[in-house]
Amino acid sequence: MANYVLVHGAWGGALTWGEVPARLEAAGHKVLVATLPGLGSRQAELHPGITLTDHIDAVCDQIAAAGFERFILAGHSYGGMVITGVAGRLGLPGTNWVIDAICYVDAFWPQDGESLYDITGAFEHAWYIDTQKFSPGLVRPLGSPPEFTPVPGVVGHHPLLTLVEAVRLSGDEQGIARKAYIYATGYNGTPFPRFAAAAKAAEWEYSEAATDHFVMTGDLEGTVGVLLGLATT
Repeated sequence: MANYVLVHGAWGGALTWGEVPARLEAAGHKVLVATLPGLGSRQAELHPGITLTDHIDAVCDQIAAAGFERFILAGHSYGGMVITGVAGRLGLPGTNWVIDAICYVDAFWPQDGESLYDITGAFEHAWYIDTQKFSPGLVRPLGSPPEFTPVPGVVGHHPLLTLVEAVRLSGDEQGIARKAYIYATGYNGTPFPRFAAAAKAAEWEYSEAATDHFVMTGDLEGTVGVLLGLATT
Protein backbone atom coordinates (compact mmCIF):
# COMPACT_ATOMS: atom_id res chain seq x y z
CA MET A 1 0.00 0.00 0.00
CA ALA A 2 1.21 3.50 -0.87
CA ASN A 3 0.25 6.97 0.27
CA TYR A 4 -0.58 9.58 -2.36
CA VAL A 5 -0.64 13.37 -2.03
CA LEU A 6 -2.46 15.11 -4.89
CA VAL A 7 -2.21 18.88 -5.40
CA HIS A 8 -4.59 20.79 -7.67
CA GLY A 9 -3.82 23.75 -9.91
CA ALA A 10 -4.72 27.44 -10.00
CA TRP A 11 -8.25 28.85 -9.78
CA GLY A 12 -9.87 25.47 -9.14
CA GLY A 13 -9.77 23.01 -6.29
CA ALA A 14 -9.59 19.36 -5.31
CA LEU A 15 -12.57 18.50 -7.52
CA THR A 16 -10.34 18.83 -10.59
CA TRP A 17 -8.84 15.43 -9.72
CA GLY A 18 -12.18 13.86 -10.62
CA GLU A 19 -12.34 10.11 -10.01
CA VAL A 20 -8.58 9.69 -9.60
CA PRO A 21 -8.60 9.66 -5.76
CA ALA A 22 -11.39 7.09 -5.60
CA ARG A 23 -9.62 4.87 -8.11
CA LEU A 24 -6.39 4.97 -6.12
CA GLU A 25 -8.26 4.17 -2.93
CA ALA A 26 -10.08 1.30 -4.64
CA ALA A 27 -6.65 -0.14 -5.42
CA GLY A 28 -5.89 -0.21 -1.69
CA HIS A 29 -3.94 3.02 -1.29
CA LYS A 30 -4.39 6.03 0.97
CA VAL A 31 -4.98 9.39 -0.70
CA LEU A 32 -4.68 12.96 0.55
CA VAL A 33 -6.19 15.45 -1.88
CA ALA A 34 -4.59 18.63 -0.61
CA THR A 35 -6.53 21.89 -0.67
CA LEU A 36 -4.80 25.24 -1.15
CA PRO A 37 -5.81 28.35 0.84
CA GLY A 38 -8.15 30.61 -1.11
CA LEU A 39 -9.04 28.02 -3.73
CA GLY A 40 -11.73 25.38 -4.20
CA SER A 41 -13.36 24.43 -0.93
CA ARG A 42 -11.21 27.09 0.79
CA GLN A 43 -12.40 30.03 -1.33
CA ALA A 44 -13.61 31.80 1.80
CA GLU A 45 -9.96 32.21 2.84
CA LEU A 46 -9.01 34.06 -0.35
CA HIS A 47 -7.14 37.35 0.04
CA PRO A 48 -4.45 39.14 -2.00
CA GLY A 49 -1.70 38.37 0.52
CA ILE A 50 -1.58 34.60 -0.10
CA THR A 51 1.85 33.53 -1.36
CA LEU A 52 3.39 30.44 -2.92
CA THR A 53 5.01 29.76 0.44
CA ASP A 54 1.54 29.75 2.02
CA HIS A 55 0.41 27.09 -0.44
CA ILE A 56 3.53 24.98 0.13
CA ASP A 57 3.13 25.32 3.91
CA ALA A 58 -0.52 24.28 3.64
CA VAL A 59 0.36 21.07 1.82
CA CYS A 60 3.13 20.26 4.28
CA ASP A 61 0.72 20.81 7.17
CA GLN A 62 -1.85 18.50 5.57
CA ILE A 63 0.79 15.83 5.03
CA ALA A 64 1.73 16.05 8.71
CA ALA A 65 -1.92 15.91 9.78
CA ALA A 66 -2.44 12.80 7.63
CA GLY A 67 0.48 11.12 9.37
CA PHE A 68 2.23 10.26 6.11
CA GLU A 69 5.90 9.44 6.63
CA ARG A 70 6.45 8.55 2.99
CA PHE A 71 4.30 9.16 -0.07
CA ILE A 72 3.96 9.67 -3.82
CA LEU A 73 3.49 13.36 -4.66
CA ALA A 74 1.57 14.56 -7.74
CA GLY A 75 0.60 18.02 -8.94
CA HIS A 76 -1.47 19.36 -11.82
CA SER A 77 -0.70 22.61 -13.67
CA TYR A 78 0.17 25.34 -11.10
CA GLY A 79 0.29 22.45 -8.63
CA GLY A 80 3.69 21.71 -10.15
CA MET A 81 5.00 24.85 -8.49
CA VAL A 82 3.63 23.70 -5.17
CA ILE A 83 4.90 20.11 -5.30
CA THR A 84 8.33 21.38 -6.37
CA GLY A 85 8.33 23.57 -3.27
CA VAL A 86 7.22 20.68 -1.08
CA ALA A 87 9.97 18.48 -2.51
CA GLY A 88 12.38 21.36 -1.94
CA ARG A 89 11.80 21.06 1.80
CA LEU A 90 13.48 17.63 1.87
CA GLY A 91 16.51 17.60 4.12
CA LEU A 92 15.52 20.77 5.95
CA PRO A 93 14.92 20.83 9.74
CA GLY A 94 11.45 19.59 10.62
CA THR A 95 11.03 17.62 7.39
CA ASN A 96 11.16 13.95 8.29
CA TRP A 97 9.19 12.37 5.46
CA VAL A 98 10.28 10.54 2.32
CA ILE A 99 8.95 11.21 -1.18
CA ASP A 100 9.05 7.88 -3.03
CA ALA A 101 8.02 9.41 -6.37
CA ILE A 102 6.92 12.72 -7.84
CA CYS A 103 4.59 13.18 -10.81
CA TYR A 104 3.92 16.34 -12.81
CA VAL A 105 0.52 16.09 -14.50
CA ASP A 106 0.70 18.60 -17.37
CA ALA A 107 2.36 20.85 -14.85
CA PHE A 108 4.97 23.55 -14.40
CA TRP A 109 8.39 22.34 -13.32
CA PRO A 110 10.42 25.29 -11.98
CA GLN A 111 14.07 25.29 -11.07
CA ASP A 112 15.54 26.85 -7.93
CA GLY A 113 14.85 30.59 -7.84
CA GLU A 114 12.16 30.54 -10.54
CA SER A 115 8.61 31.85 -10.18
CA LEU A 116 5.66 30.97 -12.38
CA TYR A 117 6.04 34.42 -13.94
CA ASP A 118 9.62 33.52 -14.86
CA ILE A 119 8.61 30.36 -16.73
CA THR A 120 5.55 31.63 -18.60
CA GLY A 121 5.28 33.97 -21.57
CA ALA A 122 3.87 37.30 -22.68
CA PHE A 123 0.25 36.09 -22.86
CA GLU A 124 0.26 34.85 -19.27
CA HIS A 125 2.13 37.91 -18.01
CA ALA A 126 -0.43 40.27 -19.52
CA TRP A 127 -3.27 38.17 -18.13
CA TYR A 128 -1.85 38.10 -14.60
CA ILE A 129 -1.52 41.88 -14.53
CA ASP A 130 -4.46 43.10 -16.60
CA THR A 131 -7.20 40.92 -15.09
CA GLN A 132 -6.54 41.99 -11.52
CA LYS A 133 -6.81 45.74 -12.15
CA PHE A 134 -10.25 45.87 -10.56
CA SER A 135 -9.63 43.08 -8.07
CA PRO A 136 -6.11 43.99 -6.90
CA GLY A 137 -3.97 40.96 -6.24
CA LEU A 138 -6.63 38.51 -7.45
CA VAL A 139 -6.30 37.10 -10.97
CA ARG A 140 -9.24 35.98 -13.09
CA PRO A 141 -9.15 32.41 -14.56
CA LEU A 142 -7.35 32.15 -17.90
CA GLY A 143 -9.76 32.75 -20.75
CA SER A 144 -12.64 33.91 -18.57
CA PRO A 145 -14.69 37.00 -19.51
CA PRO A 146 -14.48 40.32 -17.63
CA GLU A 147 -17.85 39.59 -16.03
CA PHE A 148 -16.53 36.32 -14.53
CA THR A 149 -18.29 35.29 -11.32
CA PRO A 150 -16.70 32.70 -9.02
CA VAL A 151 -18.48 29.37 -8.60
CA PRO A 152 -18.33 28.54 -4.89
CA GLY A 153 -16.11 25.56 -4.17
CA VAL A 154 -15.32 25.03 -7.85
CA VAL A 155 -13.52 27.95 -9.54
CA GLY A 156 -12.61 31.46 -8.50
CA HIS A 157 -9.88 34.09 -8.53
CA HIS A 158 -6.25 33.20 -7.84
CA PRO A 159 -3.83 35.20 -5.64
CA LEU A 160 -1.25 37.04 -7.75
CA LEU A 161 1.60 36.71 -5.24
CA THR A 162 1.68 32.94 -5.71
CA LEU A 163 2.54 33.54 -9.36
CA VAL A 164 5.46 35.90 -8.77
CA GLU A 165 7.15 34.28 -5.75
CA ALA A 166 10.09 32.02 -6.62
CA VAL A 167 10.46 28.46 -5.39
CA ARG A 168 13.53 27.50 -3.33
CA LEU A 169 15.08 24.04 -3.34
CA SER A 170 17.32 22.31 -0.81
CA GLY A 171 18.98 20.05 -3.37
CA ASP A 172 17.80 16.90 -1.60
CA GLU A 173 14.80 16.73 -3.94
CA GLN A 174 17.21 15.44 -6.59
CA GLY A 175 17.38 12.20 -4.65
CA ILE A 176 13.71 11.34 -5.22
CA ALA A 177 13.91 7.84 -6.69
CA ARG A 178 11.20 8.09 -9.35
CA LYS A 179 10.01 11.06 -11.36
CA ALA A 180 7.25 11.15 -13.95
CA TYR A 181 5.66 13.61 -16.35
CA ILE A 182 2.29 13.37 -18.13
CA TYR A 183 1.96 15.76 -21.07
CA ALA A 184 -1.41 16.70 -22.60
CA THR A 185 -1.03 16.86 -26.39
CA GLY A 186 -4.52 18.26 -27.00
CA TYR A 187 -4.15 21.49 -25.02
CA ASN A 188 -4.19 24.38 -27.50
CA GLY A 189 -1.76 27.11 -26.51
CA THR A 190 -0.11 24.89 -23.93
CA PRO A 191 2.84 26.37 -22.01
CA PHE A 192 4.12 22.90 -21.09
CA PRO A 193 6.18 21.55 -24.06
CA ARG A 194 9.45 22.78 -22.55
CA PHE A 195 8.81 20.94 -19.29
CA ALA A 196 7.77 17.76 -21.08
CA ALA A 197 10.92 17.94 -23.19
CA ALA A 198 13.08 18.52 -20.12
CA ALA A 199 11.52 15.54 -18.36
CA LYS A 200 12.19 13.33 -21.38
CA ALA A 201 15.77 14.59 -21.62
CA ALA A 202 16.26 13.78 -17.94
CA GLU A 203 14.96 10.26 -18.65
CA TRP A 204 11.96 10.54 -16.36
CA GLU A 205 9.05 8.16 -16.74
CA TYR A 206 7.16 9.97 -19.48
CA SER A 207 3.74 9.59 -21.05
CA GLU A 208 1.37 11.60 -23.22
CA ALA A 209 -2.40 11.98 -23.18
CA ALA A 210 -4.40 13.08 -26.21
CA THR A 211 -6.61 15.34 -24.11
CA ASP A 212 -6.99 18.95 -23.08
CA HIS A 213 -5.23 20.29 -20.00
CA PHE A 214 -7.44 18.39 -17.56
CA VAL A 215 -5.73 15.07 -18.09
CA MET A 216 -7.24 13.56 -14.94
CA THR A 217 -10.72 13.58 -16.46
CA GLY A 218 -9.77 13.49 -20.15
CA ASP A 219 -7.64 10.39 -19.69
CA LEU A 220 -8.67 8.91 -16.36
CA GLU A 221 -7.33 5.44 -17.13
CA GLY A 222 -3.99 6.74 -18.29
CA THR A 223 -3.57 9.04 -15.30
CA VAL A 224 -4.48 6.34 -12.80
CA GLY A 225 -2.20 3.91 -14.59
CA VAL A 226 0.81 6.21 -14.30
CA LEU A 227 0.15 6.94 -10.63
CA LEU A 228 -0.40 3.29 -9.74
CA GLY A 229 2.75 2.40 -11.63
CA LEU A 230 4.75 4.68 -9.34
CA ALA A 231 3.72 2.50 -6.37
CA THR A 232 5.32 -0.60 -7.90
CA THR A 233 8.91 -1.59 -7.34
